[in-house]
Amino acid sequence: MADLTIIGQIDGRDVEAVTLSGAGGLRVMLLTYGARLAELWVPDRDGTLADIVLGHDTLQHWRTQGGYLGATCGRYSNRIAGGRFALDGRQVQVDQNEGSQHLHGGREGFDRKIWSIDSRSAQHVTFAAASPDGEMGYPGAVTMRTTYRIDGAGLMIEMTAATDATTVVNMVNHAYFNLAGQGSGDVMGQLLSVDAGFYLPVDDRLIPTGEVRSVAGTAFEFRSLRPIGALVPGADGFDHNLCLSSPVAADGLRPCLRAVDPVSGRGFTLATTEPGVQLYTGAHFADTPGKAGQRYARFAGFAAETQRFPDSPNNPQFPSARLAPGETYRHVMRFDFTPVPR
Repeated sequence: MADLTIIGQIDGRDVEAVTLSGAGGLRVMLLTYGARLAELWVPDRDGTLADIVLGHDTLQHWRTQGGYLGATCGRYSNRIAGGRFALDGRQVQVDQNEGSQHLHGGREGFDRKIWSIDSRSAQHVTFAAASPDGEMGYPGAVTMRTTYRIDGAGLMIEMTAATDATTVVNMVNHAYFNLAGQGSGDVMGQLLSVDAGFYLPVDDRLIPTGEVRSVAGTAFEFRSLRPIGALVPGADGFDHNLCLSSPVAADGLRPCLRAVDPVSGRGFTLATTEPGVQLYTGAHFADTPGKAGQRYARFAGFAAETQRFPDSPNNPQFPSARLAPGETYRHVMRFDFTPVPR
């Protein structure tokens, strides 16, 4: 059975940490606060373990530092322009928590909930939570689950949701990765490839313009392995959706992304059910308290958030995030952490 400890309380409710272990020293620690990935220990090519996700040492910092580190985010993750959209002819106004925009479910999104533990074993834990009708302005009462499961040298994350009235759902896992180990510096020299032939240009609010543009000859061309920072779209690095090109395999997942630290050989491949991935290189970090006494500066980690496209409710040409009663939203991410040999 997975190890379970209480790390503190929020509003009189216990916040628990769950630890899962796998082959080769692979180990994850998960929190009921935000159903979040708090630690992820993986081996390098010599078997040396490092924690490759950013996080915090204290529950207080998890609550106050922002950035959604490791969290399950929703109800609609990424951005919605003006927090407004039409749904079946009805105008919906949701929380505006990034200027006039809606981001990652609003001020009290899924990342702020204390999830219950629905089931657990030595290799998995399933968290459950509910979002009432009208929460952050969204229609429909939604029930959701997030499952983390270790399988050999890999980790699967599965997010599901159901609703009693038509709504929109786009849940993401918001882990920030540093494959050299959290707190070890910036990630712009780490290598990344993404099977994406197109990306979404954005305006000055980071809202997609509606155009779907080829990555050819741009900073967004990651079709072969290259340093993340070899070419960037601006001083703040990346915060953009890449439109995935790889076909869906028989298991319903599309292999989409590979990341490698060339020094240690730590890395992962990622497959997903989703049509897009938001690449974000953490420009907001500024001497941010991290784990083990570390402080995070700009570009201390990168997020690879597989997702429906940002602002999809206002762009009918984008993959739909609509969820109706009787349907099940299901989003899977499958990581393989096999290190790269010399």
